[in-house]
Amino acid sequence: MPSDSAPRASETDRNASKNALRAIVFMAIAINLFPFMNVSVRYLSQEYPTTQILWARYAGHLLFMILMFMPRRGFSLFRATRPGVHVIRSLLMFVSTICFFSALRWIDVPVASAINFTSPLIVTALAAPLLGEKVGARRWAAVAAGFIGALIIIRPGGTETHPAMLLVLATAFSYATYQIVTRKFSAADSPETSITYISIVGAVLATLALPFDFKIPTSLMDAGIFLGLGFIGGIGHYFVIKAFQHGEASVLAPFNYGQLVMAVILSFLVFGTFPDIWTFVGAGVIIASGTYVTYRESRTRSRP
Repeated sequence: MPSDSAPRASETDRNASKNALRAIVFMAIAINLFPFMNVSVRYLSQEYPTTQILWARYAGHLLFMILMFMPRRGFSLFRATRPGVHVIRSLLMFVSTICFFSALRWIDVPVASAINFTSPLIVTALAAPLLGEKVGARRWAAVAAGFIGALIIIRPGGTETHPAMLLVLATAFSYATYQIVTRKFSAADSPETSITYISIVGAVLATLALPFDFKIPTSLMDAGIFLGLGFIGGIGHYFVIKAFQHGEASVLAPFNYGQLVMAVILSFLVFGTFPDIWTFVGAGVIIASGTYVTYRESRTRSRP
């Protein structure tokens, strides 16, 4: 009697391949959108206060979430089983965004992006004391190598060093802590609810500060960039959610480093700037370390 296990297995493999391909496409869209947002922030920072840029980022993001999800979810979009955890996560994300946007006032997007890639390494370092996860010697070595890569970019005491680079490290640390909290309390609510809380908390806090630091846009182009800022961020995060719904983190994480390519291209086209060789060397060390950590974590999690 012929067995149908092989056709079923083949069908499962095809579905898995399709889902993985969708996930990669969604992630590719996201990583090519975020540099547009960061370059827009860098451009606006030359003339407008950071609080105003933050407000545009989060208010636009919140509006996008409402338009995208409320027709289907209604007010259940805002219903969370652990609202306190969502507020803490959102505050960490808000701090991360403040630090990154503030840093972009003084340093180029590719440099800031490269330093920010230390965030997955910080997650690995924090996972041991905060989550009780076992981190082996090889992963600790990769974390150390990644921070050496960051030092290559920052070059403490060098002529290219700017104090704003420390703000990017604060960005990476805040975002890593956000990821740790997310990992510890994951699966409590839908991704849509989680990301909507982030936009609500950010929009409220930025709105409170907006009246004290606001400048009317001086051109239609600037006004258009302000309007597009939150939508770019919202669409980017939406595609990240879709990517992780269809694919595994271990597969998708290395694609995140592709942001650096678009960041370099856009910075050159808009500002005429190009990273020096040491930025590429340091970024290479950080990316190699982060990719290895992702690989080791995927191996560890796949064991029975």
